[in-house]
Amino acid sequence: MSGKTIVIWSVALSLLSCVKNRNFDLPESDCTSELVANSTYAEVKGLYIDQTVQIQEDLVIEGYVTSSDKAGNFFNILHFQDLPNNPTAGFQIEIDVRDSHLFYPPGAKIWIKLKGLYLGKSKGVFKLGGVFTSFGNISVGRLPNTVVDQHIFVSCDEPAALIPTASEITGLNESLTNTLVQLPTVEITAEELGQNFALEQEETERTLVDCLDNELVLLNSGFADFQAELLPEGNGTILGVLLRENEEYSLAIRDLGDIDFSGERCEEVIDEFTSNRLFISELADPDNNTGARFVELYNYGTEALPLKGWQLQRYTNEKTELSSTIDLSALVIGPESTLVISPNADEFEAVYGFAPDLGVGTNSPADSNGDDNLVLVDPFGTVIDVFGVVGEDGSGTNHEFEDGKALRRLDITQGNAIYTFGEWIIYNDTGEDGTINQPQIAPDDFGPGKRD
Repeated sequence: MSGKTIVIWSVALSLLSCVKNRNFDLPESDCTSELVANSTYAEVKGLYIDQTVQIQEDLVIEGYVTSSDKAGNFFNILHFQDLPNNPTAGFQIEIDVRDSHLFYPPGAKIWIKLKGLYLGKSKGVFKLGGVFTSFGNISVGRLPNTVVDQHIFVSCDEPAALIPTASEITGLNESLTNTLVQLPTVEITAEELGQNFALEQEETERTLVDCLDNELVLLNSGFADFQAELLPEGNGTILGVLLRENEEYSLAIRDLGDIDFSGERCEEVIDEFTSNRLFISELADPDNNTGARFVELYNYGTEALPLKGWQLQRYTNEKTELSSTIDLSALVIGPESTLVISPNADEFEAVYGFAPDLGVGTNSPADSNGDDNLVLVDPFGTVIDVFGVVGEDGSGTNHEFEDGKALRRLDITQGNAIYTFGEWIIYNDTGEDGTINQPQIAPDDFGPGKRD
């Protein structure tokens, strides 16, 4: 073998020895432990006044990276929060850096020198970055790759173990924007099962739902590694970065490891209940104040009753077609307790001295002028209780409470799907057909919230 051949092989072997696997080594990025934050997220956001601004002060903020572009679900944007657990705020910066997870992995502590960066606000969310100009208007754009290392510095410490903030869908709030959150007992809505995470090369919204039918958008990139994977069928926990546009929230996962849907779906969980112990206990149409009208329900049972799927329906005058409905799904009525519904919550509180359990609108079942018919229906479509006779105008009948009230007798302990006059004490302004001719004045002649 010639000397030249030996040299070539030596060089080749030397190069190959530097490769540990086909993915090569991760790049070594510069790190620091010398920077100190001198500003808070709130102070930085306070620099924004109605338009994009370039920061001139020598300010530094610190945070912990929450996002990752390793699986392709994030692109040219870095999300971070102020603490590795129990964060109080999050932020985001737009950067023209691909494979940023190699330099800023989740949990990495970073410092951002803000002088020279632009601060803007889009759809209610603050963001940092470079400048983008269109038709003379400036907004925040990607920070060029060539200057990213002049503004973002990573700690030499090992990435922190981020502890996601546990929250129900209904508990999400603005302070959690850009932070890592975890939702329990959620699943993909049944209508989307069998579909991919995302349409190819298109940002795609899928729907998370909990067992109380609260929904949250799951936002997936059409370029993500898992784009073509089928959505999981079970129920369980999911964690990801909370995103927001004004009052609308969405969740973006870093990779499929953020999802654990190994439990049974909500269809297997019974969350709708019926009971004949729930009934209408008082109807009010005060002679002196129509704004003080109300409907009172009473639960004679010894356990709280979730009202998911329950409805209170109104049939106006002699109509046989449904006129209006109140959906009671968001409410729970306690054991041996009342639930008061008002069509004018502010006026109700001014008159009776406390707020109703539910405020609804005018022309609703709670806003009857005394000659309408009301029906209480459980989640399964069964009529549990009735006041009046559907198809019959209450005027001049034994189910008229105009300018008065209809009060359920205290010995009644359950609903009745057939109107029975003997179960009621009815006051009005006529006294016809066995009722009491005695108009009722609010508040003295009424007792909302009391069953005695």
